[in-house]
Amino acid sequence: MDRHQAMTTFIRVVETGSFSGAARQLRIGQPAVSKTIAQLEDWLHVRLLMRSTHSVAPTDAGLRFYERARLAIQAVDEAELEARGAGAGLTGRLRISAATTFARLLIIPRLPEFLAQHPSLDIDFLLDDRVIDLVAEGVDLSLRMGELADSSAVARKIATGARCVVATPDYLARTGMPQTPADLAHHHALVYSQLGDTWVFRQGKTEESVTVRGRLRLSAAEGVRAGVLADMGLAVTTEWMFAPELASGAVRRVLPEWTLPTIDLSAVFPSGRLITVKAKVFADFVESVLASRG
Repeated sequence: MDRHQAMTTFIRVVETGSFSGAARQLRIGQPAVSKTIAQLEDWLHVRLLMRSTHSVAPTDAGLRFYERARLAIQAVDEAELEARGAGAGLTGRLRISAATTFARLLIIPRLPEFLAQHPSLDIDFLLDDRVIDLVAEGVDLSLRMGELADSSAVARKIATGARCVVATPDYLARTGMPQTPADLAHHHALVYSQLGDTWVFRQGKTEESVTVRGRLRLSAAEGVRAGVLADMGLAVTTEWMFAPELASGAVRRVLPEWTLPTIDLSAVFPSGRLITVKAKVFADFVESVLASRG
């Protein structure tokens, strides 16, 4: 029995609450998971899991073993990485989740250099604007913007993004450039449902809020991008979401002398689950990518 693999399998069973969930995350058959757990229990001479028709749960001994095993696996991974040296790279598989547009524009184009540094590492990238269950989806690291709904989440802020109002030159040629936040009430707004239709602006000590009107409401940033680039209206967005177009002039900042609340990007790790060295290293990589943008 490979004790390292057996402990890893046991950890996944406890965290997913089922043999089938662990099998999906480990990409092996459910019988292999069951066999590994049985071998581990025989070797330890103790029952680690209580099995029912629909789920499994750790016994008292199993819970104690889980806590120790989780720390032990993390220590082994870190020791292996240190022994190999930074130049040897990471190994195995890393599963990441992030908002679609953010990942497509800023992270995925830089992945070749990360993968070149770690030729034995495979990445599963789950692209979704929604907040997902990291443990259920087997995600090692999630890149999330804004306030974190789960206060118990293990998270680290890795960047802060500026927000701005953007529109295309063609749209502004048709409607005119807004001069004050109040002018936005007379424009066509593309409303991103996660931000809402009330936008708050600041200039020095002055604060103004405006409720915009729009015929199009969108649940994903990719849709907001498409609407703005189709000259359908203006939108509040992070500068990250229109980085190429802002650089080329394909879109323009509206009311540049006013500021909007910034937004934090956090690296979120599954609560109560092993934080892998791979996830930490990738979070560092994303932080350096965004820092290099200035």
